Amino acid sequence: MSKRMREVYEGLDREKVYGLDEAVETLIAKSKTNFDETFEVAINLNVDPRHADQMVRGVVSLPNGTGKTVRVAVFARGPKAEEATKAGADIVGAEDLMESIQKGEMPFDRVIATPDMMGVVGRLGKVLGPKGMMPNPKLGTVTMDVGKAVEAAKAGQVEFRVEKAGIIHGGVGKVSFGKDKVTENLNAFVKAIIKAKPSGVKGKYLEGLSLTTTMGPGLKLDIAAFSQD
Repeated sequence: MSKRMREVYEGLDREKVYGLDEAVETLIAKSKTNFDETFEVAINLNVDPRHADQMVRGVVSLPNGTGKTVRVAVFARGPKAEEATKAGADIVGAEDLMESIQKGEMPFDRVIATPDMMGVVGRLGKVLGPKGMMPNPKLGTVTMDVGKAVEAAKAGQVEFRVEKAGIIHGGVGKVSFGKDKVTENLNAFVKAIIKAKPSGVKGKYLEGLSLTTTMGPGLKLDIAAFSQD
């Protein structure tokens, strides 16, 4: 462990289970970097995502945003392309956008498409799919209301998807947000995960939560603070 990390962990009990407010306050106090660190949560779920009825995926709008600039690409034509541009989309196109992506040009974080463009977007499945950016109607990224979708993405809407090991990771704000805004965002994120509980899950759903910052220690959170009903 580096000298900096030893200093970060000094005085911390790694086995302690923290209340939400105490965990956020501790991590803010331990943040000594020269950049605005991101709060990141890891949630262990009692699911096996290899089974279709245990996949956990969805979107959540964080009440205080993410603190990050989200770059949005939109596949649309005509009036819908104009609507996307007015809403703040960073890139708008059709076949030309597809060709750029095929060349490896991907200066964006989210992809939105109108339903009629999915024939074009479908050719990018092997590129966008592994990056978790393939438009999906269940996530609201295949829609005729592209203006609203772009605004939501820019305002702090976050996609989540369980990984093979049954863990969901997500950013829930910046250290500069302060305790209240971070805890509000974290509560919204965890509630969205609970709401997305698959019907195929039996017994306990949330198995563990931990909170950290980009360069900070990982703290265990008290699961009882989050209702699983």
